[in-house]
Amino acid sequence: MVGLLSGSCVSVGLELALACDIRIATPDSVFSLADAREGKLPMWGGTQRLPRAISHGRASSMLLLGSELDATTSRAWGLVHEIAHDVDADLAGVIESLLACGPLALELAKEAIHRGSELPLRDGLRLEGDLNHQLAATEDRAEGLAAFFAKRPPDFSGR
Repeated sequence: MVGLLSGSCVSVGLELALACDIRIATPDSVFSLADAREGKLPMWGGTQRLPRAISHGRASSMLLLGSELDATTSRAWGLVHEIAHDVDADLAGVIESLLACGPLALELAKEAIHRGSELPLRDGLRLEGDLNHQLAATEDRAEGLAAFFAKRPPDFSGR
């Protein structure tokens, strides 16, 4: 899932954005998760996804102190993946890049990222190997290899 974030992205808005695989901000974007200032606790994954995205120390500053980040800092910290200066062109480029990938490979990569981040390294590496074996038996993997050797773009079928 690709999220385009513009303007003020706070509280639940940031929590929803954190659920995106790719986050693109506009230069005017600001981010905060200052629920504690209002006597609340984030309840849509913010306390779990934010530290995984930007580190525990940086997340603590945002969660406990209510710190606000601008787009440039958010990019430097890894909260957003890109700052779009030409929103339509930049977003189209990201989507085009994703569409050029094998859909099964994307699905399994997301699984490896999400499940693997909760595992010890050894188990995460085993998961990656298992998912590679699963992908190796697909038509898409065969098509990817055939396209590579034929020096042509692949035509993935999702099978």
